Amino acid sequence: MDQSAQLDQGEQRRRLGTNDLDIEDELLDEALDTVSEGAERLNRKWPELIITGMFGGIDVGLGILAMVLVKQATGSDVLAGMAFGVGLLALKLAHSELFTEEFLLPLNAVIAGQGTWVQMARLWAVSLVTNLGGGLAFAGLIVLSLPGYHGTIIDTAQKYLDQDSLRAMIGLSLLAGATITLSTRMQQGTSNDVVTAIVCLVSGLLVIGLGMLHGALNAIVIFAAMLAGADISIGQFLTWFAIVIPFNMLGGLLVISLPRVIRTWRVLSGLRRGEFTLEDLEEQAS
Repeated sequence: MDQSAQLDQGEQRRRLGTNDLDIEDELLDEALDTVSEGAERLNRKWPELIITGMFGGIDVGLGILAMVLVKQATGSDVLAGMAFGVGLLALKLAHSELFTEEFLLPLNAVIAGQGTWVQMARLWAVSLVTNLGGGLAFAGLIVLSLPGYHGTIIDTAQKYLDQDSLRAMIGLSLLAGATITLSTRMQQGTSNDVVTAIVCLVSGLLVIGLGMLHGALNAIVIFAAMLAGADISIGQFLTWFAIVIPFNMLGGLLVISLPRVIRTWRVLSGLRRGEFTLEDLEEQAS
């Protein structure tokens, strides 16, 4: 009989890692990285929080600009989506904050006792509001500078607002929240810039190419369309926004973040109970 078959489950698990916590090294690294970075984000001072959120809207606006350019030139949503990936790459390289992008990080930090629920609510609320503010400013610049692209902007915005059914709208919102959250998590799993760029391009392809609904992203296009003279009322936008945002959150939290929280629950709960510290985890990971 093979020797590994004679080992009990605990011994087999320990052989998967080199640490003393009876957990795979990959899970230990994930818990350590997400808790550490999540705690940093939760404890940002107000000026840092506001600025990173505003630049999140501006960085995504760069992706919107590329998307509009390619869409008008080619008429292809697929190519336009890949161009939009430039905005997601800018977010990563500039360390900006996009709503739904980092759901897992602060959640893990709070569960591990490295932050509070109030801090997490503050991070999400400020990120959303400042994303919209930065996006509105960039949308105004796009409309002012590129009058020849108004038609494409208005058509794109109308497609986001005019959905076939509420069920389809909910599904597209869930998919957008899940896709953006997963994209960020994949980027954190690599230090290779080429892989990061590929992930951003593929994420843009999916979100834009499939017409997914993401409140913070699509809002920039809708703002630009309204500034360009589209027949879109504030009430129409707010109704759309009130449906999309909660399901973006559910997509990011339930579909992507919750399973990963469960996977590292033993480490997170151990940190909260004081069984070990972040310093202990860093020592084990090294």
